Amino acid sequence: MRNHQVVSVWLEQELAAGRLAIGSRLPGERTMAEHLNISRASVREGTRVLEALGVVRAGVGSGPQAGTIITGNPALALDAALRLHVASAHLPIKDIVETRLLLETWCVEHASRDSPALERAAALLDEMDRHHDGPAGFLERDALFHVALAEAAGNVLIGAMMGSLRGSIADYTQRLTAGLPVWTTTSERLRREHRAILAAVVGGQGAHAAHLVRDHIEGFYRESGIHRHSDSA
Repeated sequence: MRNHQVVSVWLEQELAAGRLAIGSRLPGERTMAEHLNISRASVREGTRVLEALGVVRAGVGSGPQAGTIITGNPALALDAALRLHVASAHLPIKDIVETRLLLETWCVEHASRDSPALERAAALLDEMDRHHDGPAGFLERDALFHVALAEAAGNVLIGAMMGSLRGSIADYTQRLTAGLPVWTTTSERLRREHRAILAAVVGGQGAHAAHLVRDHIEGFYRESGIHRHSDSA
């Protein structure tokens, strides 16, 4: 279960039991992390996704408006997100690739060099170097890396959209590995490209990073034998 799902399931249960209500404030990050047995970063991620879905509203400052306010039922909002996620698994590859290109090139061009998401992206690249568990593990980390880059732009809605697409991206890239000539050759190239993209973002070279991301995404599909304008799924 993903982090935002852990938080949303707990919130649904609290609302159903009457312990929380629309308009109530969520407990603090530390309290929720201890109760749910997840990290504070995971609580923060879950809260951010719920905010993008309109389930909570994060207040600032002090006084009556401080804290995170519950504004909706996650069951309804996440049902729509789930439908998007399930549907995306059956979309033509060209549609998902074009969506990724639109989202990801914009995100790296507008990414904040100080975003904590970039530290997570760098850690994922280190994990790829340490673990040689075949295409499945590599491509799961690859999808998470691209989500982290998207989150670095600071747009919570786009971050949530990329998060919803994460599983589908990992699934269909895994399927496309059957068309690759030699996986080890491809994975080594992807590692180099990941490092170059991250370096461009951290170095404040947004336009260059966008160019690298475009070549990176399209190059994988060309190498797997699928042109992005194909109707294959």
